[in-house]
Amino acid sequence: MQDQDLMRSARFRKEREADWQRLEQLVMAAESRGLQHMDFAEARDLASLYRQATTSLAIAREISLDKALLGYLEALTARAYLCVYAPQERLGGLFQRFFSHGAPQAMRRSWPFILLGFLCMGLGALSGYLLYFESADWYYVFMPAELAGGRGPDATYEALRSVIYDENPDSSGLGAFATYLFSHNTRIAIFVFGLGVFACAPAVVLTFYNGLMLGAFYALHVDRGLGPDIAGWLSIHGVTELSAICIACAGGLKLGTALMFPGDVSRITSLRLAGRDALKLALVAALMLLVAAFLEGFGRQLVQDIYMRFIIGWGIGALWLIWFLFAGREQK
Repeated sequence: MQDQDLMRSARFRKEREADWQRLEQLVMAAESRGLQHMDFAEARDLASLYRQATTSLAIAREISLDKALLGYLEALTARAYLCVYAPQERLGGLFQRFFSHGAPQAMRRSWPFILLGFLCMGLGALSGYLLYFESADWYYVFMPAELAGGRGPDATYEALRSVIYDENPDSSGLGAFATYLFSHNTRIAIFVFGLGVFACAPAVVLTFYNGLMLGAFYALHVDRGLGPDIAGWLSIHGVTELSAICIACAGGLKLGTALMFPGDVSRITSLRLAGRDALKLALVAALMLLVAAFLEGFGRQLVQDIYMRFIIGWGIGALWLIWFLFAGREQK
């Protein structure tokens, strides 16, 4: 019986081995050059021989041929499957497609959620600003001691101004403050995205709270006659950094909304569909935070002119907006 199985296996291999060898050559060519660089005849043969090899594998399993042959066919068909069906785009192409189409299109599809993110931040900032002028004690309620860095209602005009225009922020403490501010905002962005799936509430609350701190901090400087000065200092990195938080919030809100209101599909399907754009929003927010870190590390201390701070901060913000609005649109 064993001899009969071996003969049957040898005959099976002999009848099809030439096609398997040809398929293996085509697979090696596809793996080395990429399917997009193969000519039409090679790509056609690759697909056809792959289907034949899967049929051979099914037959081999059915009639229990030797394990070596089964292993060979399984490995060959797996490699051929990746060549035929797996994405052929290289890493550079994926990055290019993300920046030219994927990210801006996801931003435009998610504009209501992004608007909600900015609304939460804006209402929080307005509330913090108004509450400070009602009572300066609110500043200590909203602003953590580490984030305040010694700047509070008791600080004088000279003390506050000296750190805004200090070219050596490490000695004044402004560098440590800015580093903590960036670290804090990065954590907020991660939380508002990750927690948005829980009925949207944590994302809204955290974004609003971040706005409260911003409003109280700005109100402190307005109270000392330094409103434009601190606005310029914040603009150089804050336009990008705070926008990243709002975009991360939008991603979290999109996930939370998909979970609460799945529509005609299951919640898992709704979450999976919404997650495609939500993930892209999270990646955009991460990219913006990296750019903000660069601006904060260099522009904050190298640029001391208030007008240049506004130009750089809002100019880069305008570039983000142009990318989001116009990149990836189909040519008519």
